[in-house]
Amino acid sequence: MPGGRLTQQERQQIALGLADGLAYADIARRLDRPTSTVTREVMRNGGPTSYRADLAHRAAERRAHRRKKAAPREPNTPPQAHGRDAEAVREYEETFTTVFMQSGLPKMTARVLASLYTTDSGSLTASELTGRLQVSPASVSKAVTFLEGQGLIRRERDERRRERYVVDDDVLYQSTMAGARSTAHLGEVARQGVGILGPGTPAAARLENIARFVDFVSESIARAADQAREILHTNPERTSDSAT
Repeated sequence: MPGGRLTQQERQQIALGLADGLAYADIARRLDRPTSTVTREVMRNGGPTSYRADLAHRAAERRAHRRKKAAPREPNTPPQAHGRDAEAVREYEETFTTVFMQSGLPKMTARVLASLYTTDSGSLTASELTGRLQVSPASVSKAVTFLEGQGLIRRERDERRRERYVVDDDVLYQSTMAGARSTAHLGEVARQGVGILGPGTPAAARLENIARFVDFVSESIARAADQAREILHTNPERTSDSAT
């Protein structure tokens, strides 16, 4: 059933679909499953090039076994804010993590970023992340160092002088602009090669075309980010009311 756990046969069909070069959405339609289910299944089990149905099924059985062993502790779990379904939140965080992994982030880094984005405050301390993700402090430290270096989070001190890791509207904007600058740098380096390889040569022509393409893309990204920046500061409820 679409809402149940994947069966071993379904995992074999996923493996066959990947071998045939099918997109996650096409595989999901064949299984009558959400695309997010297939995406998460593949990404948590080696990715599209390393996915193996038998190993994935065994890993799923081990996770299920661990959840059963942890079941007696569930009544002590604090309730979710705003009456949220804890299981639905957990599944969504896994899906969000998978999307970040597809964009190139390592798994732990993606988990940290997904946790920050799905927290109402948009900020967590190292100890809060450690408890939330059930990982070592060293793993969290490595992940936040990477994220900060990429401009995806920032650090701040709260009233208790604790260091907090924060995602907010301006962090996303600044990260986008940093990406545009990085793309523009590629164009600059490509254009340097034109003079070195000799104007008019096939290699120089190729590099010039790359530079022109990259210039256009980076300028478009920066312009679009500037134009859309106010969206990040808009109250969604006000936007919905205006549309109505």
